Amino acid sequence: MNRLRIKHVTGFNYGGEVTASYNEARMLPTSGDGQLVLSSKLEILPISAHHTYVDYWGSRVSSFEILTPHKELSLTATSLIEVRPREHPEHIIGWDELRVAAEKATEYVEQRKQTKLTAPPPEVIAFAKTIADATTDPCEAAMAISRRVGESVEYMQGVTGVHTTAAEAWEHRKGVCQDIAHLAIGALRAVGIPARYVSGYLHPKPNAEIGETVAGESHAWLEWFCGGEWRGFDPTNQIDIGDRHVTVGRGRDYNDVPPLRGVYAGPFKSQLFVKVEITRES
Repeated sequence: MNRLRIKHVTGFNYGGEVTASYNEARMLPTSGDGQLVLSSKLEILPISAHHTYVDYWGSRVSSFEILTPHKELSLTATSLIEVRPREHPEHIIGWDELRVAAEKATEYVEQRKQTKLTAPPPEVIAFAKTIADATTDPCEAAMAISRRVGESVEYMQGVTGVHTTAAEAWEHRKGVCQDIAHLAIGALRAVGIPARYVSGYLHPKPNAEIGETVAGESHAWLEWFCGGEWRGFDPTNQIDIGDRHVTVGRGRDYNDVPPLRGVYAGPFKSQLFVKVEITRES
């Protein structure tokens, strides 16, 4: 078990005076699925009252508005979480059984339809179907497809952005965790396996000393349903979800779980800033 303290600072420099801004933040994790939130708080500058709620997808949301002139918006989310190793039991189910099971609940049906961000190009659909046709086990196929996507796309920052689609990332064969997750999700949905996007954090140093603080960043991976329960996998790092992964939100794609989103009245251009620090406390 790991006890991790995560400090996530983000916001906008507006390059001028903003008269009003209206925002939503999804930066605080929830307990469940191998993690227990011991404490969490969100600080907003300029100081603003905020309304908190859990959205349709189960993410904690802080909604707030700032109606006084300001040149910068800054949010600091601090959380202390106990993260336990996840169990990934095998599920023996056939394709016909999966189709039936995936129709029994809205949470599965909603994760079978492609979005603009996840729609895969023909080449990805082709190799996903080839892998799926070679096995009678959808769970085995899901893992093989996710690994293939992760192996095919080079992790590289600066090539893509938050609005980049899976097809565009595949054209470059380069991208970040968000792009790789979108591609894997799209490939699984293309063969009938419900798959969803997960946002959170990954401690980047497996053997970090207790008390050691390291630079981190927001991370993304996926979960698929192949009978019984959702199964998580990190295709960017080619690893199972474990006690270094902290979940913040789930959805159909990135657009359902952005850390910070909003509108404002003021200068045309704004500059996003982000800093994440992760400390292993036990």
